[in-house]
Amino acid sequence: MSPKTKLLKVIPLGGLGEIGKNMTVVEYGNDIIVIDCGVSFPEDEMLGIDLVIPDISYLQKNKDKIRGIVVTHGHEDHIGALPYVLRQINVPVYGTKLTLGLVKSKIDEHKMDNVHLQVVKFKDIVEFGSIKVEFMKTSHSIPDSVALAIHTPVGILVHTSDFKIDFTPIDGEIMDLTRFASLGEEGVLALFADSTNAERPGFTMSEKTVGESFQKMFDDAEGRVIVASFASNIHRIQQVVNAAEKHDRKVCVSGRSMVNVVNVATELGYLKVPENMLVDMDRIGNYTDERVVILTTGSQGEPMSSLARMAASNHSKIQIKPDDLVIISANAIPGNEKMVSKIVNQLFKKGANVIYDGIMSTHVSGHASQEELKLVHRLLKPKFFVPVHGEFRHLMQHGKLARSLGMPKENIQIADIGDVIEFTPNTCKINGAVTAGRVLVDGLGIGDVGNIVLRDRKHLSQDGLMVVVITMSKDNYSIISGPDIISRGFVYVRESEALMDDAKEVVIKAMESCEERGITDWVSLKLHIRDALRSFLYERTKRKPMILPVIMEI
Repeated sequence: MSPKTKLLKVIPLGGLGEIGKNMTVVEYGNDIIVIDCGVSFPEDEMLGIDLVIPDISYLQKNKDKIRGIVVTHGHEDHIGALPYVLRQINVPVYGTKLTLGLVKSKIDEHKMDNVHLQVVKFKDIVEFGSIKVEFMKTSHSIPDSVALAIHTPVGILVHTSDFKIDFTPIDGEIMDLTRFASLGEEGVLALFADSTNAERPGFTMSEKTVGESFQKMFDDAEGRVIVASFASNIHRIQQVVNAAEKHDRKVCVSGRSMVNVVNVATELGYLKVPENMLVDMDRIGNYTDERVVILTTGSQGEPMSSLARMAASNHSKIQIKPDDLVIISANAIPGNEKMVSKIVNQLFKKGANVIYDGIMSTHVSGHASQEELKLVHRLLKPKFFVPVHGEFRHLMQHGKLARSLGMPKENIQIADIGDVIEFTPNTCKINGAVTAGRVLVDGLGIGDVGNIVLRDRKHLSQDGLMVVVITMSKDNYSIISGPDIISRGFVYVRESEALMDDAKEVVIKAMESCEERGITDWVSLKLHIRDALRSFLYERTKRKPMILPVIMEI
């Protein structure tokens, strides 16, 4: 066996230095497994972009080696990219029952056939050639979450994925800490652990604390109760259902993703809803307000979400009333604070009572804080450590935490997406990088919007557009008609006639200058028009609209 095949490679293609877009490649010899396949959501400057998925160029080049994709749980940042990736690389997908139930729903929505989904149970071990993957029960904000013990000829890797240690979980199933401890006794080569809450001291609160808050809020509610949450937070949804049952309220589900998750989770038995509790949106008018709970999307202020449409009075069937109690049961993801604040203000203006983060315990994290991370490190006793799942500051803080537990600095690798982390039984180093990054999804287009298109969209959004149309004679290159100027997002033409007239004069002079110099090719003509008009407009308005000259010959 050549020295190369003795190396174990781990290549993160997403989820490092960022929140979301989680994807990790584990490679040994001719065998590759992929852990998770998630999306992230567009940043403010990504105008018009719907989703961001990992760049899978490396996987496409090595598709013959890929034995399967293993998904750890059903959140979008771990399964959302599967419909896009499986079109390029059709390999089996392995996960627990609920996780694959949510995956199947996405696959069906994308009208895909011939996708092989393989359900696994806790403690199952699946062989992928020379790599064996063991599925271990963890706690998170969605049921059926797993950590992975990856058994390779070089050693055991443990990938926690997203987790917390909740001793009073909603489903009663506690994280399998016993197996973590036994792995530590066997010897763990490297730990890849969730870093999202590595900055937070102490322990993450149990999910049950939110249920207690719900009961108190429902006690005081005089009208309808509207709860906005992440659609995939099934434990949170269960606690809303429990509070509704105790207060003899019917539950109406609003928002496509919320309806989808509730249907899948109920069908598979992970969400227990009393018979006849769920009512259709068209029928909530049959019940008095004090008997209604509306479960909705929109906890992050998404403009097209159900809650946002209610707040803006654009929802076709639900209008906010003065006695409504609106509970936003989520913390704003960094970057979404303004959108959430806007919705809260709109709801208050409509007379609703709004409870959001900081007012009461409406949300707890699904990620481990420092003391839980320390416990996992102590149980597993890894030789090497690679913090994952977090922005760079989270990875650094998790690295510091590992050092505080006695791990040598040289045994901790702070990696970036695309880095090739190579392991032998006694060494761990970053050796080069592969193509990695982000692919932008805009409607049906995948990867056809890049930095140049985004730059143009930003330019248009800031300074607007000016189109200059000129008709020329192809015989002597004289102007037959025009220039006509069309402005969008720059100035209102009817109120800026003097500016438009002067701009036309600038264009005519630029054309005359080109004629005197014998310039007749379209490219050069357009360039001169654009430069002359740009200088003029900036001098007069201190703005730089996008200028598009259009020249027609007849």
